[in-house]
Amino acid sequence: MQGSPGVAIDYFLAGARLIVKPGFRRFILIPLLINLVIFVGVTIALFHAFGDFFAQVLEWSPSWLDWFAWILWPLVAFVFLVIYGYSFNIITNFIAAPFFGLLAEKIETHLTGVAPPDEPWGQLIPRTLQREAVKLWYFVSRGLLVLIIFVVLFFIPGANLLGLLIGVIWSCWCMAVQYSDYPADNHQLSFRELRRRLNKQQLTSYSYGGIILLGSMVPVLNIFVTPIAVAGATLYWVKEVKHLS
Repeated sequence: MQGSPGVAIDYFLAGARLIVKPGFRRFILIPLLINLVIFVGVTIALFHAFGDFFAQVLEWSPSWLDWFAWILWPLVAFVFLVIYGYSFNIITNFIAAPFFGLLAEKIETHLTGVAPPDEPWGQLIPRTLQREAVKLWYFVSRGLLVLIIFVVLFFIPGANLLGLLIGVIWSCWCMAVQYSDYPADNHQLSFRELRRRLNKQQLTSYSYGGIILLGSMVPVLNIFVTPIAVAGATLYWVKEVKHLS
């Protein structure tokens, strides 16, 4: 496999340094406010969902299996955290897509001195929302298949960790695709072609997505992860993905 986890880390850290520069702060204000609202809603919903789910597990399992339920608790908690991070990103990115696209454009202009093709807001907003709908369908349709595999393997002793691994790898890929798409979409590169190029640098792409997923699983930190992820993905686009064929 091509790429490097170390390079992915460098892109993310460089993205964090970029967004605090004076020229970019105003472009992350609205996304941060959107993140804050979604953070409150998703966190409360998932907290209650996890509590209800675990209560049902304890209620359904025989008393002599109580010990197993408590052993299962860390695994279930991790699954819910992955779902939390995944859901937070999908919802945030669908709503804040035009602002993230603009942030990616400004960062690319700063890095290269050349702006992506200009586009009026009247065209930009509907096109980016349509693009987000395409991505959402891609994530949901294939995510359902991954979910079915996970559920089947979850109830097979010894195979449940394999199901979890498949789910985590899929989530990492989704994060890499989601954030790399903002600079790619600014150049109107097709979604299919973007996925093909990212797959050529698998170690970098999956590692970068994994960093985003981990950050998204941490409450409060996840509010700030998304604009950093956009900045880092734009660096990835400028230095590598843009030039792949």
